[in-house]
Amino acid sequence: MLKAKTKWRLKKASEQAVFDLQSKLSISELTAKLLVTRGIVTEEDARNFLDVDAAQFYDPFLLDGMDKTVARIKQAVENRERILIFGDYDADGVTSTSLLVYTLRKLKADFFTYIPNRFTEGYGPNEAAFRWAKQQGVNLIVTVDTGISAVYEAEVALMLGIDLVITDHHEPPPKLPEAYAIVNPKKPGCSYPFKGLAGVGVAFKVAHALLGELPRDMLDLAAIGTVADLVPMKDENRKIVSEGIKLIGKRKKPGIDALLKVSGIQGNEINEELIGFAIGPRLNAAGRLDSAEPALNLLISEDEEEAQMYAEEIDRLNKERQEIVNVITKQAMELVEKQNQLGRVIVVAGEGWNSGIVGIVASRLVERYYRPAIVLAIEPETGEAKGSARSIPAFDLYANLSECRDILPQFGGHQMAAGLTIATEDIDELSRRLNEKAHQQLTEDDFTPISEIDAVCHIENTTIDTIEEIARLQPFGTDNPAPKFLFENKQLSQLKKIGSKENHLKFQLKENGATLDGIGFHFGHLFNEINQGSAVSVVGELSINEWNGFRKPQLMLLDMSVNEWQLFDLRGKRKIHSELGKLPAENIQLVYFREGTLDVLQLNDWRQHAYNPIKDEGSYEREKPFLFILDLPYDLQHFKDWYETTQPERTYVVFFNTENHFFDSVPSREQFKFYYAFLMKQKTFSLHQAERLAKAKRLSIDSIHFMSKVFSELNFVTIKKDNVSFVTKPLKRDLAESETYTQKLKMIEIEKALLYSSYEELKSFLKKINHCSFTEGAKINGL
Repeated sequence: MLKAKTKWRLKKASEQAVFDLQSKLSISELTAKLLVTRGIVTEEDARNFLDVDAAQFYDPFLLDGMDKTVARIKQAVENRERILIFGDYDADGVTSTSLLVYTLRKLKADFFTYIPNRFTEGYGPNEAAFRWAKQQGVNLIVTVDTGISAVYEAEVALMLGIDLVITDHHEPPPKLPEAYAIVNPKKPGCSYPFKGLAGVGVAFKVAHALLGELPRDMLDLAAIGTVADLVPMKDENRKIVSEGIKLIGKRKKPGIDALLKVSGIQGNEINEELIGFAIGPRLNAAGRLDSAEPALNLLISEDEEEAQMYAEEIDRLNKERQEIVNVITKQAMELVEKQNQLGRVIVVAGEGWNSGIVGIVASRLVERYYRPAIVLAIEPETGEAKGSARSIPAFDLYANLSECRDILPQFGGHQMAAGLTIATEDIDELSRRLNEKAHQQLTEDDFTPISEIDAVCHIENTTIDTIEEIARLQPFGTDNPAPKFLFENKQLSQLKKIGSKENHLKFQLKENGATLDGIGFHFGHLFNEINQGSAVSVVGELSINEWNGFRKPQLMLLDMSVNEWQLFDLRGKRKIHSELGKLPAENIQLVYFREGTLDVLQLNDWRQHAYNPIKDEGSYEREKPFLFILDLPYDLQHFKDWYETTQPERTYVVFFNTENHFFDSVPSREQFKFYYAFLMKQKTFSLHQAERLAKAKRLSIDSIHFMSKVFSELNFVTIKKDNVSFVTKPLKRDLAESETYTQKLKMIEIEKALLYSSYEELKSFLKKINHCSFTEGAKINGL
């Protein structure tokens, strides 16, 4: 067996709803099922979803507060009032700020930008920045991607005589700031039809309202911020990203073009995945390590050389950020491991940690331990700690942290992620409270990662046409993930490691003559855990592999399991130590029958894992799933009786043997009769003459020695110093009474069954003995 790393849960879809969409839209059953599992069941909704190009943007004035916002900004433009765009330091905030820069440039406004420094000012609007803005002659501050929690700062703005317009998308607090206007689709009472816009999405709607027309030339910025902020990829966000990706590919803005170049992205083949893994992290890197200004300057630059300079700077910062993340992640994991018991919510803190990257570290901890995680950077001089939190689906971070507001001076976020500030002395209290809540709300089952499977597939149905049709569900993202498909119990016809470090896996599945190629990046370790020819169940994403003008379906591996007992054939191998080193030692049980086997195979350092069924009755550790049988038993029936009691997930057979009986023929009864008559006539015979006798009678020398020993055991002869003497009038006895004779036959039988059988013959033989080892199949929720 090979256990999956996640719990597989099959999404349920109404068969009638699937059939209706399939017939009305003339689409495949697979695509129809994907739509239904996403809650899209009507013909109209399905057509709108599949034809994202035909979808329309909503009227920006449906956002509550938009009319006041537009009127105030236009008034400021007409009166030449100074406007401050107050942004945030992450990718969403930087793209939001730059989008409003392009908008106010078109309006020829008098404006400048301000993005707070994460380390010296913290998140969101602050009093010092507002007072500085007043000194610069600012009469209007417009926030983007921030400000919904700035209750005190709004009071400061009012006192300073500055009009504050807040545009944001984060969850509103119980008390809203008393601002001139607030534009936030999540604001209570706002009737905007889609609540899931990113900060840049809200800024895009403001630009639309201000300009009086859809600012299509800014969709590239809107797409980048939307993907980077992990907001729901549905409704208007899909339209923004789909249109924006097309514009990004045209490389219209010098800053975006330079960013693509340093990211190694060639041509115009851009998708949401590249934005999420290559572009977003680089824009975030500047604000995570220092000021976000280089990222902002990059996006608003209109000069190619200047843009290239800024792109190279943030690329360097991104590499530095990666190194710091690795160091702090290692330290954080060491802190977690030092705890005797892993809490249901992980809370770790450290001095000297960079507060700009603790969110990434928190994500790494969630990946490693699959628990909600909060990582805090302690600032000894202030007595405070700033940090980030990441969660698992079963634990609502925002809701639970909201109940701890009394010890959180600053806090904001949503169900899966949050940022916070806390006094150092309250860290333990926060951990206590959250763990208490987790104990009340979570079960042990909640701590197993879940793979949501969209559909069970057959290889013959995974055609290029079907995969291209499924691609109409793009762009993928939060709430519209790339579909995951299950190929259950398919024959594994090819398996090999690839890559310079052999850390990737290439394989092929086979079903009823049809094949499907698969590749698993960073799954190379599974090569040693799967036996070719096994029936495997695979979860993955479908794509089209294009090479040399040839296109064929391909499966991108996400998880794999083998739901049957596996046999690994190591017969003939002597370097068993290296094979053992590829597997977790705690899962290994070694079995040997003959003294000296551990010495010969150089496995004495594994002796604590070894068991001898003949002399160590009762010490076999049944719970260890990987059974290594090192040598041959003395008796096949005893072997059967013992093996029947084992229940391994895998059996590794070595069957080391120093002798060879199978290819040494046992003398026939006629040959025994001849030799008996010969000895009775000669009375004595020297074994030194065995070679001459062997040649004369076409026997092997070994056969003569063997028959002499058998006769000795039957008291037909005596042997002294290689001289064989016939015993006068011996008692009649059968050959089977000789231990040497019977053991020879037994060893031939053993070698035939275990050592010289084919792989399939051996597998069948062992399965018949221990049928319990392979009867249990996969348990998949929803199947």
